[in-house]
Amino acid sequence: MKLGAFSISLSVKDLEVSKAFYVKLGFDVFVDQSEKNYLIMKSGDTLVGLFHGMFTGNIMTFNPGWDQSAQTIDGFDDIRKIQSHLLSHDISIDNKVDESSTGPASLMISDPDGNVILLDQHV
Repeated sequence: MKLGAFSISLSVKDLEVSKAFYVKLGFDVFVDQSEKNYLIMKSGDTLVGLFHGMFTGNIMTFNPGWDQSAQTIDGFDDIRKIQSHLLSHDISIDNKVDESSTGPASLMISDPDGNVILLDQHV
């Protein structure tokens, strides 16, 4: 199963303070949506999303159809195919995707320890 680009989405107290910290670690701003309270930072192929006031806790994120530079890739597994696989393996989905739909969609699951995983397809 191809889950796409991976990033960690962190819930931060202060976007600018967190941005400055990750810059010191060698990250650059990849996507600046600070007016919407989030930034995506990148170092090599490593992505860290910084989100202020958008959710509680931290989330692992996969983007089916994207590479680590947010470019569309050929031959990816559509989120509906991934959902079918998850359901066939008895993995509970918090918000199922309409299987008759196409294009962008997202779903969330939790691992056995309650860690949230977001699958967020943009294509």
